[in-house]
Amino acid sequence: MPKPNEVPQGDPGALRDRLLRAQEDALATGVVPLSLRPVVRESWERAIRGAIDPDRALPRIELDEDEFRAYRASHALAPVMPVIRRLLVDGTEDAGLVVAVGDAQGRLLFVEGDAHLRRRAEDMLFVAGADWSEASIGTSAPGTALQLDRAVQIRGAEHYNRIVHPWSCTAAPVHDPATGALLGVIDITGTDLAVAPHTLSLVSATVAAVEAELRIANLESSVHATIRRSRMRPVPTPRTPLTVLGVQRPRLGAHELSPRHAEILTLLAWHPNGIGAERLAALVYEGDASPVTLRAEVTRLRRVLDAAGEPALESRPYRLARELDVDAARVAKLAGQGSLRKALEQYPGPILPSSVAPGIVDLRDELASRLRESMLADAPPELLAEFAERDEHRYDAELWRALLEVLPPRSPRRASVVAHLERMDAALR
Repeated sequence: MPKPNEVPQGDPGALRDRLLRAQEDALATGVVPLSLRPVVRESWERAIRGAIDPDRALPRIELDEDEFRAYRASHALAPVMPVIRRLLVDGTEDAGLVVAVGDAQGRLLFVEGDAHLRRRAEDMLFVAGADWSEASIGTSAPGTALQLDRAVQIRGAEHYNRIVHPWSCTAAPVHDPATGALLGVIDITGTDLAVAPHTLSLVSATVAAVEAELRIANLESSVHATIRRSRMRPVPTPRTPLTVLGVQRPRLGAHELSPRHAEILTLLAWHPNGIGAERLAALVYEGDASPVTLRAEVTRLRRVLDAAGEPALESRPYRLARELDVDAARVAKLAGQGSLRKALEQYPGPILPSSVAPGIVDLRDELASRLRESMLADAPPELLAEFAERDEHRYDAELWRALLEVLPPRSPRRASVVAHLERMDAALR
């Protein structure tokens, strides 16, 4: 039996037919079948929530040619392109593979490799300057890798967008080794060769080489900067903790927040580049949201922040003047790094469990799904058991079956797991 996150193998036509039926069911009912891999199923769910049309959605190209060239030249990944070309692009001119490098928002910066394949890829706007984020195009290796902040492989009709069904791809995110910030993504796209196991290893090794190159550049830059500046170094300002996991009374540092203020701060902390007034109103309020109502709430929040000496809230777009230490973001990062025990220890419960704000509901589901997927894929038996026994997972049959599969044959825990599954099965009859 394949692991939940293994790329499906077998006849491409049969796989395509099965996935097309699954997508038709999902579009008709709004429920994505459990038969899909978790990484694909949850990506399709995000695409459905985002109202992406699988037949008509195309990537956006928002910058004109001069603006894009200037932006690309100034991007942090531009100086390391020689490393990427040496490891991935050189020798692929006739290999049936295309190599793409994108920024942290999913905009493709470079698309190189097999010339014939690149011309074919132009039909679906897989070109430099195009936005291949999940929010724009749905499931794809580059967009989903950025969404989850981990390596991803997507085969054929696993793509939500049907124009991409003839393609397969493997992608992994690139981080700034000094800060951990997400810089962009490296992707290989082509035939089924693009999702072979060795392709994932090759892309991951290239990411490691790129991050090593960036680390060297950072060290050289740091040495030069140290020589230029005085030895006096400013003391970094500590980030104020924002506590929103599993609590009815969220807090910013020592200050208790109202539910609405906690929702706004959580959403802004999750989007450090800012959110426009109309979009933020839609994320905070159910139904038709008025930016006027939001502005009044933001005015009250500013007074609360000012009285508490906490970071200012800026406008156009709304954003925080400095980062907060959000417990939910910490758990997401730990899960993405594979530190699953620490992630579980720091996850007392869902984000703002009583909130019905659409944006919070999405964040809550995303974090819970990310942690669950990581546990299913990589957790050792004892940690998976601890996770499954939490109240919110007591009736998660897939999780309990996965636990039974990984428990050693002589484990004394197997009997209780089997009994629990039987009780669940009886309750569903």
